[in-house]
Amino acid sequence: MRVSLIISLLLSILLFNCSSPSENRDNEVDDIDTPVNASKPNILLVIADDVSKDAIPNYSEGISKANMPNLQSLMNSGITFDNVWTYAVCSPTRASIITGKYGNNTGVIEVGDQISTSETSIQKYISNNTNAAYASAIFGKWHISNDTNDAETMGVDYFAGIKSGGVQDYYSWPLIEDGVSATNTDYMTTKLTDLAIDWKAAQTKPWFLWVAYTAPHTPFHLAPNNLHSQGNLSTDQTTIDANPLPYYLSALEALDTEMGRLINSMSDEEKANTIIIFIGDNGTPGQVVQSPYGRRTAKGSLYQGGVNVPMIISGLGVNRMGVRETALINSTDLYTTIGNITGVSTSELHNSKSFYDLFTDANATKREYVYSEKEDAYTIRNATYKYIKYDDGTEELYNLATDAYESSNLINSTLSTDETNAKTALIAEATKIRN
Repeated sequence: MRVSLIISLLLSILLFNCSSPSENRDNEVDDIDTPVNASKPNILLVIADDVSKDAIPNYSEGISKANMPNLQSLMNSGITFDNVWTYAVCSPTRASIITGKYGNNTGVIEVGDQISTSETSIQKYISNNTNAAYASAIFGKWHISNDTNDAETMGVDYFAGIKSGGVQDYYSWPLIEDGVSATNTDYMTTKLTDLAIDWKAAQTKPWFLWVAYTAPHTPFHLAPNNLHSQGNLSTDQTTIDANPLPYYLSALEALDTEMGRLINSMSDEEKANTIIIFIGDNGTPGQVVQSPYGRRTAKGSLYQGGVNVPMIISGLGVNRMGVRETALINSTDLYTTIGNITGVSTSELHNSKSFYDLFTDANATKREYVYSEKEDAYTIRNATYKYIKYDDGTEELYNLATDAYESSNLINSTLSTDETNAKTALIAEATKIRN
């Protein structure tokens, strides 16, 4: 009996000592506050306000480029997209991203239109399909409804920023936090970055962080000198109004500096587990637009200078590094693409077609058409041709392969068979979208 007892005791000790070290660590980890689903990638979406390709490095449009080393680093390690379409102004673009729907399906087509809180936001969509695996926040510009609580009502975990389209002063502006508005005197781009960093640091599970900077939207101003490289510019308003471009660039460079600070606030491990998306919301304002765009073809128009914006994506899962991508992409497509990043399998929903496969495969399936609209007009394009139709019956057709900046309206001449067929196909597709 004593021998049997001793043998049992020795076996118990041996089995305990041979147990898996990882199992022991797992038990220890359960006792501390650690990230949930840490293998899921974090997502940082940065939206720059009123930025087409003419002021952004690595695009051929424009002459005076903002110095944006942090964005350039993302370009070097990721994909620069050439043919991304948004809306001509900010509200419908933001609504299209958050819902995956064109404005004719949400009612948000122009500035001031209000989104319905019954829409399923991308944040709620992700939460519903991942068992609430992600924390979400929006910092900065909302501008798709007047109620400061609508972001949370639509499923965003936390919102802080402004509800309007802009501010009167970047150094004194109404910051909304926890539904309460109070004047903040920190430089706006810096404060929004501070808030994003603090929120991110407090998260215990993967996060989807949407930072909607107001910069470089008007009012044109001089950003803090330590945030830009435009030199010692005058702060006299008359001087600014006479030549606003360097001030616009200073605000854009400040955005890049602060975006870099946000990225560098991550640990190496966190950064390696993050995907970063940078996009402009619409074209450059006419006061600072650069050739080949002009005031008539800038922000607010359906021409390329109004709706064709920069987009760069880099980070976890983006294996095509330092490349350009010419695929046609709508701002709506971020909905399912970001869904795919979080593990949701659906690749097409509403007006959103995922381009997630392009992160790794240059030959992935691509859109045939992209679409945009205003209250009194719409536009649609395929790989070669672009068609614009106004409510008064005016039509425009351009061959973007030979006339990239829409200088020659083909409607004014006799259309070839190819041009006629293209116009017919574009109208047919637009009719499906609009009905």
